[in-house]
Amino acid sequence: MRPALSILAALLAGGLASMPVPADPPAIKYDAELAARVGANEHGMRQYVLVILKTGPRPVPAGEERSKMFQGHMANMQRLANEGKLVLGGPFDGTDGWRGLFIFAVPDIEAARQLTATDPVIVNGEMVAEYHKYFGSASLMLVNEWHKKITKPEP
Repeated sequence: MRPALSILAALLAGGLASMPVPADPPAIKYDAELAARVGANEHGMRQYVLVILKTGPRPVPAGEERSKMFQGHMANMQRLANEGKLVLGGPFDGTDGWRGLFIFAVPDIEAARQLTATDPVIVNGEMVAEYHKYFGSASLMLVNEWHKKITKPEP
């Protein structure tokens, strides 16, 4: 018998047999209150609107105006997140003009259009928005709450 096979045979014969078998993980208990708070259906899902932000027709040149526009963009996102409307947002790498995304907890695309229209990057033409209905885990509603818990405070 080859050495590797004899080691494996020895492990199977005695070594592995004596190892403790891990206990089953505790069952996750359904939390009806949490499900209601995040708007989950019986499968833990809910409706959102996904917004893809793409490069717009009027890029704002580097400088003070662009800096202020992006400060306003970040402040707008924070406001919408604080209101519980923006569930998730962030930048892409810019490939093929894809600049960022929003996921809104709103009932329809028209409501998402109204929220997106408040953003300085849209107002200034730096970006344009594409809208899609998205049905996903209601646990996304907890992202902003948990994000605060893992963000180190500024000194």
